[in-house]
Amino acid sequence: MSTPLTLPAALLFDLDGTLVDTAPDLAMATNALRQHHGLPPLDYPTIRAQVSNGGNALTTLALNIDATHPDHATARDFLLDAYGAAVAVHSRVFPTLEALLNTWQKAGRAWGIVTNKPRRYAEPLVEALTLSPDVLLCADDLPVRKPNPEPLLEAARRLGVSPQGCWYIGDHLRDIEASLAASMPAVAVAYGYLDDPSEALEWQADACFDTPQALSEQLLSLLESVAIATDD
Repeated sequence: MSTPLTLPAALLFDLDGTLVDTAPDLAMATNALRQHHGLPPLDYPTIRAQVSNGGNALTTLALNIDATHPDHATARDFLLDAYGAAVAVHSRVFPTLEALLNTWQKAGRAWGIVTNKPRRYAEPLVEALTLSPDVLLCADDLPVRKPNPEPLLEAARRLGVSPQGCWYIGDHLRDIEASLAASMPAVAVAYGYLDDPSEALEWQADACFDTPQALSEQLLSLLESVAIATDD
């Protein structure tokens, strides 16, 4: 961790690549598009590195056509329909984070998800994984999305917590940009969907964690320290 942080009143997570490993199901949808066009499947690491860039990027990766191509929109719809039919087949919460959230909630602390994923995919995914965030803000809930800070600020308002009292945790530069613009402690995770995990160190986040285990251990340690101080 690059800068010591105090225990937040609330946690806010990005979804894909930060809280949940959704790449396996998105890879299936990407290769379904390729199969539809008579192309062989792409290898999983290649697809995984593009997941955080969204459906447009995955469509471009699958068919090697950019967003200006006349067939791009139709292909993207095919990919997203395939994904929407199977959003939680292989997707899982990253190791240790589910246990962290259970402990966090038992301690009476709030948490939420702020994602650029549309609600029609995010909500069934969250439900299938039996997650129970206190707030879920999706791409289509507000007129703007990350890196604009407003979704983070709105999530903090709904939780009744100041922006300074939240950590926003994400695996993409736009997550950190949104967090810093919101005056919210910005926490980068290098285990997400990055070509080069060392990129996360260049984002000027307040902290950076290489693994979900390291993130969980830090937060649990801070929780324990507060509990001990309260007992004293």
